[in-house]
Amino acid sequence: MSTSSTADAAARQETRGPIELTAAMLLSGTIGVFVVESGASPFNVVFYRCVFGTLFLGLYCLLRGFFKNHGFTPKKLGLAALGGVFIVFNWAFLFESYSKTSISVATVVYHTQPFFVVLLGALLFKDRITAQKAGWLLVAFLGLILVAGVSASDLSGGSSYLVGLGYALIAALFYGLSTIITKRVTGVKPHLIALVQVLLGIPLLLPFTQLGQSTHLGSGWAWLVGLGFIHTGVMYVLMYSAYQKLPTSKIAVLAFVYPAAAMVCDWAVYGHHVTWTQALGVPLIVAASLGTNLGWRPRLTPTSRSVAAPAEPQQAGVSGNSTTA
Repeated sequence: MSTSSTADAAARQETRGPIELTAAMLLSGTIGVFVVESGASPFNVVFYRCVFGTLFLGLYCLLRGFFKNHGFTPKKLGLAALGGVFIVFNWAFLFESYSKTSISVATVVYHTQPFFVVLLGALLFKDRITAQKAGWLLVAFLGLILVAGVSASDLSGGSSYLVGLGYALIAALFYGLSTIITKRVTGVKPHLIALVQVLLGIPLLLPFTQLGQSTHLGSGWAWLVGLGFIHTGVMYVLMYSAYQKLPTSKIAVLAFVYPAAAMVCDWAVYGHHVTWTQALGVPLIVAASLGTNLGWRPRLTPTSRSVAAPAEPQQAGVSGNSTTA
């Protein structure tokens, strides 16, 4: 291949990557609307998302020939399955939080996932939390307090808003656990890891699913099929394709298209919007997440240098360095 042809191919890759990831994050931002409009309970939603997602990803992997030389060993398969346990319950808790807070608040709180990865790494694998990471964790915590927007009435007994915030945090914790586990599944196509996880979700969620309610969904079925085919099929294909083309820095930045799109959808469809106080917390979480992912170090003196040590995109069941539902 000539030098000019190689340069043209590289240019196309640089152009396609951001477009694919932006499209994936925009789709992810519409998940909340699909969940609410389906009219199904959170566990029913996740169950059918797994069913339709399995159909799409299974067919896609078959057509692409991913089942040949798949790279799974019993250990890798077990790790992928364990990560899937946390992924499907992460979805259930996140979807439950939508109705008790709002799509906007739940999504932003859920975006604290990178900090759970840092904390879990320190707890489970004795990873060192540097002063730099501790500083970003503090910034994220301050942002979380502002975004939560908890009032005195919310602190009274039985507040569903506090419960919803708790569900979003549990979802972020479960996503962090899945990320740490599936990060260790190397040499396997991420599409296959995702397929294992949604396939496992079908029997795993069946005891929590009220199938009898499905007969009354009506048009809600279209939203459920969309969650499976669009948000667990097309979105993942776009996302994983983009990860192969983009550096971690661009992935981390474009990941925030997701909460921004979710907030716009929540406002446009349901009229929900964050308060000015909550809005002040959003950039804090954004900055802290980027700082954690990209290894930003505050410039304390004129001679100090910022050291970036970004991690490689992870082959998690849902995403790499971005947080998607």
